[in-house]
Amino acid sequence: MPAKKSKYNKNKGIIRGIEFDKGTTAIYEKGILSVNGKKGHAEKKLLSKNIKIEVKENKVVIESKRSTKKDKTIVMTFEAHIKNLLRGVGEGYRYALKICSGHFPMNVSVNNDDFTIKNFLGEKIPRKMKIKNGAAVKVEGDQVIVESLNKEIAGQVSADIENLTRRPGYDPRIFQDGIFIISKPGKETK
Repeated sequence: MPAKKSKYNKNKGIIRGIEFDKGTTAIYEKGILSVNGKKGHAEKKLLSKNIKIEVKENKVVIESKRSTKKDKTIVMTFEAHIKNLLRGVGEGYRYALKICSGHFPMNVSVNNDDFTIKNFLGEKIPRKMKIKNGAAVKVEGDQVIVESLNKEIAGQVSADIENLTRRPGYDPRIFQDGIFIISKPGKETK
C-alpha cells in the first residue's frame, strides 16, 4: 500500500493580510499588536515562534514559512483576533442584558467598579462583582448595557453578570428570575 499523502505541503508557506481603515493605526512590537482607532486604543499579545507578523502601510501581514495544520490554525486564530481588535477600535462592542424579576423586585446598580444586585429573590445579602478594566457597564431601566473596545472583555463581563444570578438545580423554565444576555455582537435581536 502506498503511504498516505498529507493534505498540506509543508514547504509552502501561508501569508494572510488584513487591511484596516486610513483613520486606524497599528504597531507590532515585542509580540504585542497595538491598534488605535476613532473609538480608542486596544492591544493584544500575539506571539508564536513560527509565525511572523508585520504592519505594512494599511495592512497587517501574518506569515508562516511552513504550512502544517498547527501553523494554519495559529495563523487563522491570529487573523480572527486582529479583525476583532480592528472592529473594536472602529465600532466597539455592545452587549445588552435584561433584568427579569417576577417574584421580588431586584435593585441593580453600578458604583465605580462594583456591580451590585440587591433583593435577588428576597436575599438579605447583596450579590456583588468587580467589573474588569476596559469595560463600561450602565443600567438603563430593565437593561444592563456592557460596552468595551475588546470583544473578550465585553463578553466575559456579560457572562460574569449573567452567572451572578444563576442558580444550579432550579429549572430555568419555571424560575425565570435573573439577568440574561439578550443581544451581543453578531447576534443582535430584531
